[in-house]
This record gives sequence, C-alpha cells and structure tokens, in this order.
Amino acid sequence: MLQDSIKCPKCGTSIKLSEALSGDMETALKSKYEKELDVRLAAERKLMQEKAEKTASESFKLELSDLKEQLDEKARNLEKAQQQELELRKSQRKLEEDKKAFELEMSRKLDNERQSLVEKISSELEESRKFKDAEKDKQLTEMKNQINVLQRKAEQASQQGQGEVLELELEQLFKNEFPFDAIEPVAKGVKGGDIVHVVKTQAGRICGKILWEAKRTRSWSDSWIPKLKDDQRSSKADIAVIVSETLPKGHHHFRQVEGVWVTDIPSSMSLAAALRVVLTQVELSKEIQTGKEEKMEVMYTYFTGTEFRNRVQSMVESFVEMRKDLDSEKRAFEKIWAKREKQIERIVLNIAGMNGDIEGITGTALPSVKLLELPVETTDRE
Repeated sequence: MLQDSIKCPKCGTSIKLSEALSGDMETALKSKYEKELDVRLAAERKLMQEKAEKTASESFKLELSDLKEQLDEKARNLEKAQQQELELRKSQRKLEEDKKAFELEMSRKLDNERQSLVEKISSELEESRKFKDAEKDKQLTEMKNQINVLQRKAEQASQQGQGEVLELELEQLFKNEFPFDAIEPVAKGVKGGDIVHVVKTQAGRICGKILWEAKRTRSWSDSWIPKLKDDQRSSKADIAVIVSETLPKGHHHFRQVEGVWVTDIPSSMSLAAALRVVLTQVELSKEIQTGKEEKMEVMYTYFTGTEFRNRVQSMVESFVEMRKDLDSEKRAFEKIWAKREKQIERIVLNIAGMNGDIEGITGTALPSVKLLELPVETTDRE
C-alpha cells in the first residue's frame, strides 16, 4: 500500500504526498510551518492573556484590599477624632465648671480672709492702742517725776540765776508800767508760770489775768507751750505768754503759737500793753451786757469766759490727738488694702493668662469671657 505522506528531510514535518507531488514541496512545507507557528502563537497568546488576566486580577484584588484597608483606617481615624472631639468638649465643659468653681471659691476665700484680716488688724490696733496709752501714761508719769526733780533743783539754785533775773526784771517793769494792776510772782514749787498779771481798771475792777513765763536759754523747746497751757488752765488765766531770749525758727518779735503768745524780751512790754487793752475792752463789753436776765447773764458769762474757752480748747486738743491717731491707722489700713489689691490683680492676670493658653489650644471652641475681652466701641448712626 502506498504511503499518503512523507516527512521533510530538513525539519521532519509530514507532508501529504499529493501536495509534494502536485507542486512545490518548499511552499508546502512553508505553509505547514506557518500554520503550526500560528497555532503556537495563538496558544502562547492565550497563555499570556490568561497569565496577564490572572496577574491583573491579583493586582486588582490587592489594590482593592489596600483601598479597603485605607477606608477602614480612615473610618477608625474618623471615629477616633470624633471620640477625641467628644472628650475635648467634655474637658472644656469640665474646665469651665472648674473655673467657675475656682472663681467662686477664691471670692469666698478673699472675703473670709478680708474679714479675718480686718478683725485681726482691729484687734491688733486695739491692743496697740492700749499699749500706747499705757506707754504714754508711763512716759507722762516719768516726765512729771523728771519735772518735779528739775523744779526741786531749780528751787535750790541761786536767785541770781539767769531765769530768775529775767523774771525779776519783768516783774519790776510791769509794776512800773501798770501801777493799777496786780503783779505777783508765782511761789516756787507751785504750778502756774512765773508771774501772774491781774489787769484792773482805775476803779479796781478786774478785767482779766495774764500768765507770764520767763525763759533765758540758748535754744527753743516746743515742750514749753503745752506745759504753759496746762498752767494756764490751772490758774484760770485768760492769756498765757512766754518771754524768751530765743524764739521758734522763723518767728520775730512776738507771735501766737498754738494759743500761747511768744515774744522776745525787747517786745514784751509792747505785747503786755496790747493784751491789757484787749482785756479791758472785753470787760467793758461785759459791763454793757449786765442788763440781761440773771440766768442769761450767767450763761453768757460762762460761754464768753476763760474757763469755758479753756475747756473747749482742751477738747479740741484731744480731738486733734485722736485725729492724728486716726490718720496713722488710716495709713496702715491703706497699706494693707494696697497689698491685697496687688494680690487680687495678680490672680486676675493669672486667670486671664490661663484662659488665653486654653483658647490658643482649643481655638474658637472656647466660649469668650466678657470681663477678659476688649470693650467694643459703639457709634450712633442715627
């Protein structure tokens, strides 16, 4: 039986015998090779397409998984952010409540501290006042004892001392100048200045009393004035005068200082004459008013008299001393109040700073505090 195909000696491909006999064997082999190549290419293309589709599918699945994870992570982050926002809002509300509670507590503490401080200061001032009064009493007692000692020493000194010489000179000058008046020296050891000058009219009517104190020293002492005023009250004199060789700083000839006349020695006679005229005129005015009813005259005489004036003057001096104590207490309180005001201002500044720090963290979420904001200017547009 004849073979229907033959193999190509070059490539081993089977070729139908009819094709080999009918024509060009090379063309037949080439056509057969191309067909097989197309089959192989189609198989390779299909394999590569399947592989590419598989790779693309895996890549798509991986990308899809990554996107899903990203979405899940974003969802978790969103949930976490919402939770943080919720916690922040809770913290903000808690902070506002704590702030209000703190301000209330601080206000209560300040009020309590202010009250306790006022009570403590009042108690301390009262104790200090009592201590000062006791100390003043002690000092007054010591000063009185010292004055008594000095008076005893002065009494033992010679009458030719400078002070007594001036006293004797004034006494003689007054007697020569005012012969109708009574000029009497104050006995040693008795309060009441150095010379008592009783002013009288020619008819012998008493017009008033002048108490003279003679001082011949190199320096002036302010303590002479209150002592002489006490002597004036004790002797019920109308006028008190200090004749001194040295006057207070800035004073010349004669002048009234705190209710007491102060004069140098050359001007003493001129001052005595002027004061004597004043007392006689006052007495003359009193005589003119004698026609009033008896009780009115007694009251009028008392109110216009030296005793009432001395009592009023004594009360005024006491009020002046009380005023000085009150001023010193007022200054002490103002110092304490200024200190407390600085402390309160420091607290307010710290609170404002804390509010600014929180506002810088939270932004506009923190409610504004009107007391910590700048005032808004309003204009009238009508």
